[in-house]
Amino acid sequence: MNNIGFDNNKYIELQSKKILERISSFGGKLYLEFGGKLFDDYHASRVLPGFCPDSKIKMLLNLKENAETIIVVSANAIEQNKLRGDLGITYDDDALRLIDAFNEVGISVCGVVVSQYTKQPAADNFIKRLENLGVRAYRHYPIEGYPTNVSTIVSDEGYGKNEYVKTTKPLIVVTAPGPGSGKMATCLSQLYHDNLNGIKAGYAKFETFPIWNLPLKHPVNMAYEAATVDLNDVNMIDPFHLEATGVTAVNYNRDIEIFPVLKAIFEKIYGSCPYKSPTDMGVNMAGYCIVDDGVVSRASKDEIVRRYFDTMCRKVNGLADSEEIYKAELIMNQVGIDSTYRKVVKAATEKSELTGEPATAIELPQGIVTGKTSNLMGASASALLNALKMLGGIEDSYLLLPVEIIEPIQKLKIQNLGNRNPRLHADEILIALSIAATTDPVAEHAMSQLPKLKGCEAHTTVIVSEVDKNVYRKLGLNLTCTPVYATKKLYHK
Repeated sequence: MNNIGFDNNKYIELQSKKILERISSFGGKLYLEFGGKLFDDYHASRVLPGFCPDSKIKMLLNLKENAETIIVVSANAIEQNKLRGDLGITYDDDALRLIDAFNEVGISVCGVVVSQYTKQPAADNFIKRLENLGVRAYRHYPIEGYPTNVSTIVSDEGYGKNEYVKTTKPLIVVTAPGPGSGKMATCLSQLYHDNLNGIKAGYAKFETFPIWNLPLKHPVNMAYEAATVDLNDVNMIDPFHLEATGVTAVNYNRDIEIFPVLKAIFEKIYGSCPYKSPTDMGVNMAGYCIVDDGVVSRASKDEIVRRYFDTMCRKVNGLADSEEIYKAELIMNQVGIDSTYRKVVKAATEKSELTGEPATAIELPQGIVTGKTSNLMGASASALLNALKMLGGIEDSYLLLPVEIIEPIQKLKIQNLGNRNPRLHADEILIALSIAATTDPVAEHAMSQLPKLKGCEAHTTVIVSEVDKNVYRKLGLNLTCTPVYATKKLYHK
């Protein structure tokens, strides 16, 4: 659980060097598209144990005096109220969070591009919101025949219709809340407009997944497919790279499909294309920094199962379709696992069958603990308390929360806050425990174990409340849910 499979320091060193080389190869200006998450890349940290979620931004800080940022958000994602699964916030809210994050580290944001804009009401509201906050918003439009109609794309009717983001610094970081936002199209549009304005600029891609020099069906690369089933991304052997260099490299379908467009744009603007393949245009040294393939393979298989359960839960809520489920199941089959690969799934299921109630299991270095639903608390809260006991070496029979602490909270919920369910959620249990810790040294010791939960696996046999999900997420637990609700009600907020 705490094994390291990835050398983060080596990664920062190699990746920084590669980026500097790419910047120098384009004399004046470089648009650097950042694939994946720039801040808080928890997917990478889960599948590559040892990878720090903020590694990418640490590299950029060395260049911040010469860098500025464009953030891209798809109008369709805004309209669909799409969520960042790891943070539980919408893409438009995450764009604001990214602006704050860049401002905090001293990297200026020159604007937000709303891509695929067709006057969607939610997108218009977001643009107004940005303008009211003093942030420049730019509209980029769908292009008929994209991506094959190059003559239209590279014209006044294509990229020429997009609003031009004026930039002033040599390095332009282009990032987004999530995949499919339109980062590459934004970069290409900027190249087109720069050329019209007499500015020569280049383009490169900072991509982490798929890792080009790992096998096509390596669990790390398959975990990337599992993470993008809603986009229908497929890992492929890069045919352009194989033809040009004779070297087998892994890329994904969208980059391979768009490469002829990129090549045509470069040729139309500059007379030639600096890249022979989509792999060639990327800067990705992650594969050279894996120090234990067994560790990252196991971690990636865990992630594939987590993504499967996430897809199943999204389908229950009408946010995914059957095709996504089939693909998630196929990915598990391709790496030789099923939904029971994570030990906590079996443990939680067995506990639920034994008690006839929803149950939660948490895997700790010392073993697996479970929690059951009771009159006092939900299964997620119960498992959390039991995990703190095991981590702290506290006897299971020890009563961390006496009834006299729990009952007043239940009374408050029912009599004053209008709740029908008196059971305590995970956040309420932690508040109660923090109160108990003021007079009970054992409770205080239990509270001190909370940091040890980070990176631990957890599963619950029902879809839990957003409150419990958020508590587990903030504690760093990797929680999945069986895709059923605890009751047959239609409204579950």
